[in-house]
Amino acid sequence: MQAGSLPALTTAEMVEVDRLMVEDYHIELIQMMENAGRNLAQLARIRLLNGDPRGKTVVVAAGTGGNGGGALVCARHLSNWGARVRVVSTKSDADFTRVPAHQLAILRRMGLQISLALEAKQELSTLSVDLIVDGIIGYSLSGPPRGVAADLIRWTNARAVPVLALDAPSGLDASSGTIFDPAIKATATLTLAVPKHGLRQPGARAQVGELYLADISVPPSLYSEPSLGMSIGHPFAQSEIVRLS
Repeated sequence: MQAGSLPALTTAEMVEVDRLMVEDYHIELIQMMENAGRNLAQLARIRLLNGDPRGKTVVVAAGTGGNGGGALVCARHLSNWGARVRVVSTKSDADFTRVPAHQLAILRRMGLQISLALEAKQELSTLSVDLIVDGIIGYSLSGPPRGVAADLIRWTNARAVPVLALDAPSGLDASSGTIFDPAIKATATLTLAVPKHGLRQPGARAQVGELYLADISVPPSLYSEPSLGMSIGHPFAQSEIVRLS
């Protein structure tokens, strides 16, 4: 699971990748989200759950946007593989955007335990956990996390358990590498499609931990579109997940 040198994207460029995927290539967000979440669950299984999730307790911390949706897909797969999954969300179901709300509804039909972070605060303080999955805030972060999201980040960092972040640790600016207060300190980060510029900044390493890259089915030809103008080759030719550092 090794990769050579790859270009890095800013947040604005990643927004353009998402736009091209949906508008030009007709690859929908729900498809990208499924790929992201499945690969996140796979990395959790092989790297942080000793190859077998059965009987392990996993807390999935989910925000209401695309990053949270990917974490919810991860929750589904880990539950299917035998983990005891507890989902903690920053807001109520009605506040989730459309596709993440769809993922949350699936988990409710499966009977997973889902709680609002504010309501679960007391119980979470005593819960024995094997892994925390960070899907609180994605690359759309703008400024320091606030409110419930900030509280959930602080709770995560206070636990002496492995933390797996999706795309970028919540609280770290994916473009600049700025580390806001608070910010997740991850054991490992699974970023998506192409590395984000901020994850490679010298000061970010302590927050990012081990850095992996996951295939979410972006066609290599997309990156050569005029609005991006880059070439990435075929980084996933041998594996859907590659280790970058």
